[in-house]
Order: sequence, then C-alpha cells, then structure tokens
Amino acid sequence: MLIGGGNRIAVQSMTNTDTLDTAATAAQLRALAAAGCDIARIAVSSDAEVEACKPLIGMFGMPLVADIQFDYKLAVRCCEIGFDKIRFNPGNIGDETRVKYLVDACKAHGTPIRVGVNTGSLEKELLGEPPSTALVKSAMKHVRLLEKFGFYDTVISVKSSDVKTTVEAYRKLAAECDYPLHVGVTESGTDERGIVRSAAGIGALLIDGIGDTVRVSLSGDPVKEVEAARMILQETGVDKNYCQIISCPTCSRCKYNLKSTVDKLKAATADITTPIKIAVMGCVVNGPGEARDADFGVAGGGNGKAALFVRGEVVKTIEHDEVLGELLRLVKEKVEAETNE
Repeated sequence: MLIGGGNRIAVQSMTNTDTLDTAATAAQLRALAAAGCDIARIAVSSDAEVEACKPLIGMFGMPLVADIQFDYKLAVRCCEIGFDKIRFNPGNIGDETRVKYLVDACKAHGTPIRVGVNTGSLEKELLGEPPSTALVKSAMKHVRLLEKFGFYDTVISVKSSDVKTTVEAYRKLAAECDYPLHVGVTESGTDERGIVRSAAGIGALLIDGIGDTVRVSLSGDPVKEVEAARMILQETGVDKNYCQIISCPTCSRCKYNLKSTVDKLKAATADITTPIKIAVMGCVVNGPGEARDADFGVAGGGNGKAALFVRGEVVKTIEHDEVLGELLRLVKEKVEAETNE
C-alpha cells in the first residue's frame, strides 16, 4: 500500500494483545482487517516477540508495522522477517552508527520508516519551546539524520493529547516538508470523549488537506478506532462512498418516530458503498428546503402523512408506516443504476 502522493488516505490501528500470544494477536488483526483497517501496528520489545510475529507477516492482506522504542537490533530483525514498516525515533536508539546500521537494513529490505514524535518524548533542549514548534523541530531533526544517510522513504507524525497543539504542529510540519504525514491525536481517551477529541483534531487537518494516513487512538478495543476513523473520513468528505443520513433534531412539529426511522435506515444501509445522501426530517415547514442537496428524503406531517422528496422537490405523500420502505426502495434503485452504468 502506498502512502502519500495523492493515494487514498489509509486508516491505521494498533494491536493491544500480548505480542507473545500469536493466536490472540492474529485474532485481533483479523478483526481489524474486517472492520476496514488498512495498516496495523504491533509493539515489538524482545527477540521472542519478533519470533512470535513471524507467522503473522502477510497473513491478513494489510501491511504490518513494527513499533520499536529503543533497540535498533530488534528493528533490524523486524526488517529481516518482512515487516512492512518500522516505527521508531532515531534519537531513541543511540549514536549515529546505530542509526546508519538500521537505515542500511531498511534500504536493503525496502522497509519505510515512520518517525513518530509525541509531546512526551521531546528532547530536553526543546522543552522551553512552544509545544507545536518543539514537536516539529524534533521530528525534522530525526528526519534530517535519516537524510544524512540517504534515506527518504519516511512518514512523519507529531502528536499531542492536546487538540490545538496537534493541529498547530501538523500545519507547521506540512508547511515545512513534503513527506507523507501520519495524523492523529495521541492518548485521546476512551469512547465518546476520545472520539470527539480525535474528530476535532484529525477532522480539522483533513479539511485543511493535511494527512496521508490516520489513526484514532482510543483506550480499549482497537476495532473502535477503525470505525471512528472511517466516520471521520466520511464526515470530512474524504470518503464519499457510503450512505450518508442526515436528520433534524426535531421539535413539537414532528409527529412520527424520527429516531426509530433513522436507526432502522442506518442498519439497512450500513454496507452500501454507493455515494447516497438521505434526509429524514421532522416536518414539511423547512424539511425539503433544508435538505435540498439530499438525493431523497422524507418530511413528516400531520394526520399520519409524510412528504417524500427528491432533491428538495416533493414527489408524493405517503403514510408514516411507509417511510422506511419507500426510502429503501429509492436507495436500491440508485445503487442498481450506479452499478449498471
């Protein structure tokens, strides 16, 4: 898989199983792949963990990245067994001789490197700098060291758990270099709060056109990271190949169970990859006009009736209990028409 250069933005995640437990790690990687993960990372901290990873290489149809902290020899071994990328910081593995040794191994095996800098790993001499500036200076220092040894197959990340710092750092980095960027808000937390924090940071960058691969960092099941990343790509307009459903917040004018309709519609269209926009609105006062850009939708009315509209134009009146069936009929027709073109 290619990152950067106009290629599709890849979704990443990371296993949190015991790397020595090959079966458990394989099961998690399989679940990640099924959820739509494009690239998965595995922490490798010992020779035994390198051996445990051998059977996993090439098993899931997605690239695997070895996450190395300090031991450059482990990074070299990961290159040798076929990991698709190495994530490490050149400043963490010792003197330049060690960096060159690893770079030579990466060159020999065609293995890219991700330089990953977090606010928690900044060099002491940078701690007085504004955090976003310090992140960029640290990352570029490591990148220049790789360039010194003729290595350019590099991806960069500059992450913070603070959304504003993260966004500022990536904007500065994007203005300074042309390397592919791995974007994300690190240590974003759990569940809703972590997803919102990640969406705020990653979404702002994607809207700016910054980012070549993304990871949502959540505590817990990494499959949720992939699901959240996919939604962020969709809602920022990067991925249009899905069924987008919009709905109004409702008020007293809404005379039908709008939320139940939306929930059923979401479940029925979850696997659709055709770009479709559906609006489920509470009333006809503003509904069709506010959702004029939707392919089609409904707006509830009184007396058990609802208006069915296409591109903002009402085409007929239907019963409330016909809403779901009519919308799914239109979805099916559009999917079939797109497929047959």
